[in-house]
Amino acid sequence: MKIKFSIYDFLTPILFLFLGSHHYNLEPNSTIDNFLQCLPTKSSPATPIAKVIFTPSHPSFLRVLHAYVRDSRFNTSSSLKPLAIITALDVSHVQATVLCAKANNLAIRIRSGGHDFEGLSYVAQVPFVILDMFNLRSIDIDMSSETGWVQAGATLGELYYKIANISKIHAFPAGICPTVGTAGHFTGGGYGVMLRRFGLSVDNVIDAIVVDANGRVLDRRTMGEDLFWAIRGGGGASFCVIISWKINLVRVPDTLTVFRVARTLEEGATDIVLHWQQVATKLDNNLFIRVEPQVQFRAGGRKTIQVLFIGSYLGRADSLIPLMDKNFPILGLKRNDCLEMSWVQTHLFWNFLPQTTPIEVLLQRTPTPPHDFQKHKSDYVKTPIPRAGLETIWKKMMEVETIILQWNPYGGRMREIAENATPFPHRAGIVFKMQYITQWKDESKQALIKNIEATRDLHDTFTPYVTSNPREAFLNYRDIDVGTNVNGSLSFAVNYFKDNVNRLLKVKAKVDPTNFFRYEQSIPILVSDQ
Repeated sequence: MKIKFSIYDFLTPILFLFLGSHHYNLEPNSTIDNFLQCLPTKSSPATPIAKVIFTPSHPSFLRVLHAYVRDSRFNTSSSLKPLAIITALDVSHVQATVLCAKANNLAIRIRSGGHDFEGLSYVAQVPFVILDMFNLRSIDIDMSSETGWVQAGATLGELYYKIANISKIHAFPAGICPTVGTAGHFTGGGYGVMLRRFGLSVDNVIDAIVVDANGRVLDRRTMGEDLFWAIRGGGGASFCVIISWKINLVRVPDTLTVFRVARTLEEGATDIVLHWQQVATKLDNNLFIRVEPQVQFRAGGRKTIQVLFIGSYLGRADSLIPLMDKNFPILGLKRNDCLEMSWVQTHLFWNFLPQTTPIEVLLQRTPTPPHDFQKHKSDYVKTPIPRAGLETIWKKMMEVETIILQWNPYGGRMREIAENATPFPHRAGIVFKMQYITQWKDESKQALIKNIEATRDLHDTFTPYVTSNPREAFLNYRDIDVGTNVNGSLSFAVNYFKDNVNRLLKVKAKVDPTNFFRYEQSIPILVSDQ
């Protein structure tokens, strides 16, 4: 079997070698002109599409482009720019963009919150347009059925704010970053601190509205169970455009407890981490404790490792303390380490905001502080890392200095859901999932190379301690190092989806046989060598 590409996919990158100083994805005028002329013929005249089209000649083009670029690596003058941005206000605008791009052999990049760690939702090496979904962000909650419809451009913060203003005992299990767009977050799985109790976001999605490669608007019934399965963890941009999700709300106590306890190596952090690995997946399903190691700089140029133990408990502190004393006493959690608050306020805590901060801050769509340069990677651990391994890791961290690790425990509901229930396969047997986070402000090429290589170096150090064959990775922590489909390899998909790749390939061939929805890590079309 081989991956199917058109000659367009290979010749266009070569063209860019000769464009040198140009930073727009140039295409013969007839192509982009035909695309722009096509748009009003395929969209509803009731909502004219002309006012949401931004080309490089439009005075607001760069403002619109940069508004949802969350990584400064992809926000430079040398970054390749789209031929146009369509900021859809209506589903017909989405249909028109798909149909007209397909008719003119233009790639599209689909963007909601812009938190793709490799910029693949707004950067391409071929002529492309951006379909920006940020205007489509309505949220409708029906408390009688405890469900809601959430449009693709809504952020997690907007969803949490909406729920909290209707009910104090309802929530939705998803991530802690309020500026993340729901479309991309859910379709990659959707990971949050309530997963041990309720599973992932996609485990609580019950319907969706999408636009397929033929411009059809489909729901779960009309798209069929195969496509509905694929978009819940398999990366929706491989198959269609997500318009909205129907979610099941979950019930939570009116008061939750959170804590943040720091321990250095000198304070026994290694022993505590060793014990955490043994108990984290076995604790009460209502309790989630993240481990966050990072380098701490001390006087005289000395360095150590400080580990944050950050917890969220679906209940009050008076019941949490005895639970911790029984199952994780080595941490030494005290009552005055604990803060009690509502579910929505816990998102302020996780973002290091004071408890008195008005929850309206969740409506801000731009992250603060301003964007840094970033590199992220991920890993999964199935066997606790021994003391010698931890000491090797601490030593390497102090060499590279800039990297923060986040170790997120599994167990609970995650081990009860089959690996093939959704495309997201990382379920039973996982002790914790890890994110590598490197951020820097220096704009120089030297800093870029140094920090990316440092991240890869630490990632290599973990090789003996993480999953292998495949080395599992998390789709939402997008990492181009995992591989691409451009070189004919499916290794990246196996790392993300394991044995679910075969079903994803079948769905792709069925719903998008011309491979219109394609990007560097999309599910490809396989054709026989015969």
